Amino acid sequence: MSLVDELQELARDWSATWQEKRGGRYTLKKILAERKVLLAKKRLVYTASFRLKERKKELIFSERLTETGGGLTGMMGFSVEAESWNTLSGARKGSIEQQSTLFGKRYDYTFDYARIREQVQEICQRHGYGFQYRILP
Repeated sequence: MSLVDELQELARDWSATWQEKRGGRYTLKKILAERKVLLAKKRLVYTASFRLKERKKELIFSERLTETGGGLTGMMGFSVEAESWNTLSGARKGSIEQQSTLFGKRYDYTFDYARIREQVQEICQRHGYGFQYRILP
């Protein structure tokens, strides 16, 4: 089984979607929580991005937490908003409750960011690839 195949399997294990892009780029996305308020819906989404550099035999890993929302908001009509925070100062740690306070909302869900990173790192090591945590452009 190849490195990419194992990463796809990891996405399935986490009940996440897997998307392959050009240039050795891949994303794993998982909806962590969904909240309905009146006629609006908000979602909290975890995204892990992978960039595979075959010549250097390394994988560059990045992650982010994004909240999106849409729906009718009172008498003003339809509204869509999106906010995201990149992990600029290193890897995120803590539960989803701690991270979701950045958005000023309360979600009843826990998610282990560190466990995904550990599993990706283990897969890389098994295939002889280096692992780097970095923010992707």
